[in-house]
Amino acid sequence: MTESQPGASKGAFADAAYTEAVIDLLGTIAYGALAAFDQLAQDAKLAPGLADKVALSSMAGGEFSHMSSLLARIEELGADPYAAMEPFRVALDEFHARTTPADWYEGLVKAFVGDGLARDFYREIAAYLDPDTRALITDVLDDSQRSAFVVDKVRAAMAADHRLGGRLALW
Repeated sequence: MTESQPGASKGAFADAAYTEAVIDLLGTIAYGALAAFDQLAQDAKLAPGLADKVALSSMAGGEFSHMSSLLARIEELGADPYAAMEPFRVALDEFHARTTPADWYEGLVKAFVGDGLARDFYREIAAYLDPDTRALITDVLDDSQRSAFVVDKVRAAMAADHRLGGRLALW
């Protein structure tokens, strides 16, 4: 990153517009983490076995922890974290309401695809932020545990029932 890029230095926070944009971004990601927590907790109820239920519940706990870290950063920047999340509440809640999975496997694929798209988008934006905010966003967006879990479960299920793959491809 060069000094000419937006947010290249800690001095970026001297710019009120930059600070407001960072708070908006953190609010969006924080509410997304809260929504992911809720969705993963719901999906855990559909788990076919106890080990799967524990794994998704653990992932839900991780999302809640990520949200807490993001809220703390918003407070460090002098903003109300709940006010920062509020503008994104309706859109994210509507997305999740319109994409409710019908079963365990749809829930897994939704988490992998839908959240993956959002994570990729936020990672691209983070490249233009100050180092502290970029590091926080990169940390909370790490989904390697979730991705490996989903890929393993879905591949095994499709190997057992080839028709499942066609239905899940719609996601």
